[in-house]
Amino acid sequence: MKTTKLLTALLALATLVGCASETPEAATDYAAKVNPKIGSGGHGHVFVGANVPFGMTQVGPTSITQEWDWCSGYHDSENSVIGFSHTHLSGTGCGDLFDVTLMPVMGEVEYGRGRLGDYSTGFWSEADRTQEIVEPGYYSVPLTRYDILAEMTATERGGLHRYTFPEGEDASIILDLVHGGCFDRPEELYAEAVSDTRVVGRRHSWGWSNNQKVYFVIEFSKPFTAFEPIGEYGFYYRIHFDTTAGEQIGVKVALSSTSPEGAERNFNAEVADIDFDTARKTAYEKWNKEISKIRIEGATVVQQEIFYTAMYHMYVAPSLFSDVDRTYRGADNVVHPDPGHDTYTTFSLWDTYRAKLPLMTITHPELMDDVTNTMINICEEQGFLPIWHLWGWDNGCMVGSPGIIAVADAVAKDIEGIDAERAWAAIYTSAMKDMRGGKYRKEYGYMPNDLQGESIAHDMEFAIADAAAATVAEKLGKEEAEYLATRSHSWTNYYDTETGFIRGKSSTGEWRADFNPYNASRIANEYCEGNAWQYLWLVPHDLDLLQEYMGGREATIARLDELFTTDSKMEGEDVTPDISGLIGQYVHGNEPSHHIIYFYTILGEPWKAADRLYEVMATMYSNQPDGLSGNEDVGQMSAWYVMTTLGFYPVEPASKQYVLGVPMVDAAEVDVEGGIFRVERVGYSEENRYVQSVELNGVALDRYYITHEEIVAGGTLKFHMGADKSIWY
Repeated sequence: MKTTKLLTALLALATLVGCASETPEAATDYAAKVNPKIGSGGHGHVFVGANVPFGMTQVGPTSITQEWDWCSGYHDSENSVIGFSHTHLSGTGCGDLFDVTLMPVMGEVEYGRGRLGDYSTGFWSEADRTQEIVEPGYYSVPLTRYDILAEMTATERGGLHRYTFPEGEDASIILDLVHGGCFDRPEELYAEAVSDTRVVGRRHSWGWSNNQKVYFVIEFSKPFTAFEPIGEYGFYYRIHFDTTAGEQIGVKVALSSTSPEGAERNFNAEVADIDFDTARKTAYEKWNKEISKIRIEGATVVQQEIFYTAMYHMYVAPSLFSDVDRTYRGADNVVHPDPGHDTYTTFSLWDTYRAKLPLMTITHPELMDDVTNTMINICEEQGFLPIWHLWGWDNGCMVGSPGIIAVADAVAKDIEGIDAERAWAAIYTSAMKDMRGGKYRKEYGYMPNDLQGESIAHDMEFAIADAAAATVAEKLGKEEAEYLATRSHSWTNYYDTETGFIRGKSSTGEWRADFNPYNASRIANEYCEGNAWQYLWLVPHDLDLLQEYMGGREATIARLDELFTTDSKMEGEDVTPDISGLIGQYVHGNEPSHHIIYFYTILGEPWKAADRLYEVMATMYSNQPDGLSGNEDVGQMSAWYVMTTLGFYPVEPASKQYVLGVPMVDAAEVDVEGGIFRVERVGYSEENRYVQSVELNGVALDRYYITHEEIVAGGTLKFHMGADKSIWY
């Protein structure tokens, strides 16, 4: 069925509502530069829908397909919609959520997810993507099967829908509690009509987030004629309406992880008294405020589109998890009272400890204390700092103990509102756990490959965590500092002088016999989403020691050059698609490589860093649906782009240092605690592409880094550009 003239007119009106009359002035309308479809194709896995920065709810379409590239529920390659769900992940490598799904329908339907191309198998519809509107805080699309226009916007804990129906006596909205995302398995589902306009219920499920609990309140703008449970157990509920042509039915939803009463409080606080258009405008303004915290000058239109979209993608998560009264469901599955701060979730820490969370210590210190205190609470509730925390459950995804690194970085930077002693207790408790191969590090000094899967990856990430923990221990005068610092060199047990690589070793000290540095197999391998080429460089805290093992600075630079020029082949069984965005064996689509280019600056050849940074920025990011070289990874891929645009990057966690690269725009301003930190690029051209000298507040900088204190104090960092390949420090 084709979209009617009425729907076409409504779409035009919807577009106008989002234009100048309801948005900030064009000169400051940074949200208008965002293209939310970047990363919706390829392996980007980004969320496409409506939300507010760091909100609990992400309201948007969910597709039939549940394959890997549909982890967010949406992919640019197909246009099916089974409904509009209130929770989604963005940029992850696994899927879950898609809780509390609403689907407007007309007429008789089959109840089920359905099969692509066959309307007889479910209530799904194709979406007319040619008339889809996606902007920060708002989403709309026509459902061609039913001739219905679907619109949605969001608050922190709620979602607002507006469905424009054709005339008919069989108009309905299906509440689908069955279908979640990918690994999701529903366990306890319930809904009831408490009036002729209101439905309340709960959805408990298991999956990537085990024992997930979602409570909801749904309010309709007009009375429904019937509330019909479908099937023996009533896990679909059809809510019937009589509609006239062009009639709009509004739906307001609020969620909670704690209780039905929590959902009710959230509903009353956020959505009960707000209309759809006001909510849409408010959501947009919230996005504009966040996105405008960093402003770039002298960038092309495409650069601006990529940059401000990167800002947008970063702020989808961490996600608010507490109710309006700050009660929250803890990692111990107990509802806790207000701890004195908001509680957050969606901690993809193996990814985001590298650049995304450090960037937020600059732009969002007032949020990072809540985030860090949340992590400390999680440790006290489950016995260790979070690894991958999602809706009350730590799924343990990825390797090492990245929560240590995130908390240590915040403490080292003196983020206000964090009890350093309490943070230290969480850090040290987690560092000394026997879990995830920790007991083998105590016994052998490293993780043997015959006792621990992905042994090298786990051990090297633990080593980074130990270095960060040692920094905090030294800051606080703890006697454990020396022990942790020594243990941070555990990777040296794997350095094989014969091959010049980090190589698997058994509990009896024997090297892996069938070693192949190109082997990136998922099966029986020591690495995680990589091979020996990338893991050779996974020492952001220990480059000086790596130089010693490699035979000095010149030999280290030669090996680093080789990383980018060797064959890009990946060998082995079942190589993960996460290994993407290759330049030689440098893998930009995956996090273990993200700091490596900046090693050139530390090693004294910053012009090589500049050449590689220009290359990655030009080839690994675009404004197309496949414009990311790998998963967005809950903001890390975008944070790398943002920080590289500014000209500096946090190579070593908890060091409070940002290694200088080369700015990618003429100027940038960052709102910081001390006012504005401004970066300027002077004299740049295609020929003059290398840094000749750097000034901080008018004084020549004689080092390759700036400090956290220097950035957040405000001031000006000026890069003078030229053609010479030289060193400024």
